[in-house]
Amino acid sequence: MRFSFKAKNSAGQIREGSIEATSSDVAVQLLQEKNLVPIYVEKQKDVPGIIKDSQRLWEGVNLRELSVFFRQLATLIEAKVSIITSLKAVGDQTSNAYLRTIIREMVNDIEDGMPFSGAMAKHPDVFKLLSVSMIKAGEISGNLQRSVAFLADNSEKNYELNSKIKSALAYPSFVFASAIVIGFIVFTMVLPKLTNVFKDLNVEIPWYTTVLMKLGNFMSSYWWAIVFGAIVVAGMFIYYIKTEDGRREWDLIKMKIPLIGNLLQCVYISRFAENLSVLLNGGIPIVRALIIVSEVVNSTAYESVILRAADEVKIGGNMSSVFARSTQFPQIVSQMIKIGE
Repeated sequence: MRFSFKAKNSAGQIREGSIEATSSDVAVQLLQEKNLVPIYVEKQKDVPGIIKDSQRLWEGVNLRELSVFFRQLATLIEAKVSIITSLKAVGDQTSNAYLRTIIREMVNDIEDGMPFSGAMAKHPDVFKLLSVSMIKAGEISGNLQRSVAFLADNSEKNYELNSKIKSALAYPSFVFASAIVIGFIVFTMVLPKLTNVFKDLNVEIPWYTTVLMKLGNFMSSYWWAIVFGAIVVAGMFIYYIKTEDGRREWDLIKMKIPLIGNLLQCVYISRFAENLSVLLNGGIPIVRALIIVSEVVNSTAYESVILRAADEVKIGGNMSSVFARSTQFPQIVSQMIKIGE
């Protein structure tokens, strides 16, 4: 159980917060052990899990909000503000209710003696392994501000990259969707009317036109079945690509799509290079850094290559040799890594 408290420290200052305890008496005892004089101790009302889940479902935390979180936190820590005070200040500023709840929970955990990295690790849906590892490295080295600043820069770059990708794909996606809608309208509304016109004129029409007209009549009569079937197929497709085998197959298919495949290759290589650079500059060992990067590159094909590189480094080999043998990474990448090695 968690209890809210208001207490006075040895300097006479008022402290407010929360503490984990089995009962109010135990909470008072824990506060006294911290040289605090309790003014009041009250059990917090538990937030139902379904409310928390609905917050995560409908709000979540997007990359923009995460980059703002890290940037504000880095600014406050650089100004020598304590981590707890910094988190409280950032939490008060955010408009995302779910992120505000998470920040509040992290503050409570840190007040109970948990390190910042440990408090972040309890929320893997928001803070990925890369972020947790960077914060942990900063705690060990005593340079937390540098680690948070790295994460702020990295999340801002990722946000800008994602925005550019969305902008690049917006027009082709719009054209493709419009073509499908227009095609559906033509087949269900225009072609059936043309069929009646040709029948009235007794005009002999080519076989392929007849096929199109019959297809149009079918779609006009059973459009509801087509829409229902499309929804079912889309649902099955989404379910399949969320499985391990499905995700692997879909990643390979995406890489073979003209233009889009080249764009995705640039995105994956950029993620690999940017995140690996951040981790190595933060003092993370190379093997650990490669394992972390493999989880954030978001492609099973690149993930397998990066993990093979980590295994190669473990046995004393060079990771550049693994990249040189792969088809996912251009030769310039393996050559630059070899120069660095």
